[in-house]
Amino acid sequence: MQRIVNLLVVKDNHVLLLKKPRRDWYVAPGGKMDPGESILETAVREFTEETGAVPIDPSLKGVYTMVIMDENGENVKNEWMLHTFIAFDLAGEPFETTTEGVLEWHPVDSLQTLPMAEGDRTNLLFAVSRPGIQYGTFFYTEEFKLLKEKIQNPAEGDNQ
Repeated sequence: MQRIVNLLVVKDNHVLLLKKPRRDWYVAPGGKMDPGESILETAVREFTEETGAVPIDPSLKGVYTMVIMDENGENVKNEWMLHTFIAFDLAGEPFETTTEGVLEWHPVDSLQTLPMAEGDRTNLLFAVSRPGIQYGTFFYTEEFKLLKEKIQNPAEGDNQ
């Protein structure tokens, strides 16, 4: 199972997002864990590699299972774990473009409307607006259409 980590920086009521050219979707900078790396080490390394800046005091906000189903929604085709971090400042000036895409600052409220995977929308909105750590599972088609999600926010007593 692949392990993925992303990190969202919130500063001056804006978030730093990476616009990926493949789908023109926005994501929080991040990527795959290297063998032996902790999720925090991965979050800082991937964010720094993709942005040219260093997040200050990142903290874990979510742990998710991402499940890709076949076209009938009956069989699992792929599955990975996503760990989402948040930081409220960074050191250095982010790149404008990278080999991964274009980096842009957007108002926090734009997370509700920017084009992105719906599971990303759920976890990034939680990261910027609610306390604690969220857990969940997102089920997608191979084209990344969200089939269903199961979300748990144990600190708040939420279970969906």
